[in-house]
Amino acid sequence: EGNNMFALDLYAKLRSQGGNLFVSPYSISTALVMTHAGARGRTASQMAQVLHFPAMVGQTAESSPPGRDQRQFASAYGQIIEDLNKRGEKGAYTLNVANALWGQKGYGFLEEFLELVRTNYGGRLNEVDFIGASEGACKTINAWVEKQTKGKIKDLIPAGVLDSMTRLVLTNAIYFKGNWARQFKKDQTQDAPFVLADGRKIETPMMNQTAQFGYAETETLQGLELPYVDRELSMIILLPKEPDGLSKLEEALTAENLSQWLARLNSREVVVSVPKFKVTTQFSLASVLKSMGMTDAFSDGADFSGMDGKKDLFISAVIHKAYVLLPGQLDYSVL
Repeated sequence: EGNNMFALDLYAKLRSQGGNLFVSPYSISTALVMTHAGARGRTASQMAQVLHFPAMVGQTAESSPPGRDQRQFASAYGQIIEDLNKRGEKGAYTLNVANALWGQKGYGFLEEFLELVRTNYGGRLNEVDFIGASEGACKTINAWVEKQTKGKIKDLIPAGVLDSMTRLVLTNAIYFKGNWARQFKKDQTQDAPFVLADGRKIETPMMNQTAQFGYAETETLQGLELPYVDRELSMIILLPKEPDGLSKLEEALTAENLSQWLARLNSREVVVSVPKFKVTTQFSLASVLKSMGMTDAFSDGADFSGMDGKKDLFISAVIHKAYVLLPGQLDYSVL
């Protein structure tokens, strides 16, 4: 529930950007939850509020070990990651959530912090040399991300982001590939008009089929559920009825409304026509997260003393890159 709330808050901030938008709020949340494990005081409170994490009452001490509430939260969040990975190993679809920490060798991170992240989030510390070989460290991290996303997310870290002052990089990569429970047949894919957000029409390959799907309808939108094999996961499509209705739909996209729309999905015969598409997007999210209330984490006033016992660390960048290929493949990565 909290992640959905963060997802829609973030979407409200990003939707004003031009062009297509593809983002994985869960991937962003998972990367930042590892950072949050080392946050203390007001820095931790701001992060928890923006990410809609439960309040952490055990984080008042500057550099003390994580409190009981924080450990319970880390354990609960870690169980979500573990559950997703176990489900993804069963064979019906491929789903992998991977985390890693990249720290300056010999820096001296607190063992309590490393143990919390390693035990609950599977994020093991990899020592690299930012001081003497920041370019090499960048290549190493980018290679890990590319491997975890089966080659779909390349060059996550642009040149110049890491330098000799970098001390710690936290990465998350999610890879998903699944087949529809009801496959679209190739011989039923045909070029047809597709209406863009500005009302213009273009010709594009449209996948077509008529079958039983979860369907809902309001005065302003249509909702469709396309399940993947085993029906544990599904893609939800929300389509405004008016050609220029996307903006109004986005304005109405709240956690409460989304829950109500999903609750109205009922199985019925639906004539489905969906475009094939591929989208890659990349965001630098520092300014967006600051505008949402996470201000201290990006300033000299940041308190990440839970990482090293000092107040000398802060977040310099949050980079998110996402790739989607329809049908069936999604990749996300966060630095």
